[in-house]
Amino acid sequence: MIDFVLKGGFLMYPILLCSVAGLAIIINKAVQYRRIFRSIERPLNEVLQTRPPVLEPLIEAVEEGCDEQELSVVGTRQVREAERGLSWLGLIATITPLLGLTGTVIGMIKAFMVIAASTSVNPSMLAGGIWEALITTAAGLLVAIPVSVGHHYLEKQADDIAFILKELTMSLYLRCRDGV
Repeated sequence: MIDFVLKGGFLMYPILLCSVAGLAIIINKAVQYRRIFRSIERPLNEVLQTRPPVLEPLIEAVEEGCDEQELSVVGTRQVREAERGLSWLGLIATITPLLGLTGTVIGMIKAFMVIAASTSVNPSMLAGGIWEALITTAAGLLVAIPVSVGHHYLEKQADDIAFILKELTMSLYLRCRDGV
């Protein structure tokens, strides 16, 4: 494994960094979203008793008598807080194949430099550049594909959280407005 990293050239280091960062964000967000779902996927009375942190600002806004527009702003703030970090996954999924492609170009440049500098070329002389090209391309894709899948999965989870928060907030708002 270390041999592949070394043969892949210096661009393997940012690709590896992207893989570690992407995995950390995916795990962190998956745990966070699971916690949020457990706290808000209950009947309204139970949610009001436990007052989950993600819903607390919305409950307070309803208790203070905020109107629907103000509640929308508070709700949007809570959803954005829950989504924080997802944009980094999108960035990682975008740049890792580009880093791999850059490694491909650098590896091919090295191979052609060998061809230009020599009067007779044998395959072993080109192998280093071609190794670098293929390894960085594969590494970039191997990082980008699962990060992209994780990113889309977590975006769907965030959308589901946003919907549930809106549903709970509107139920609470209507309940308070009607004096129930």
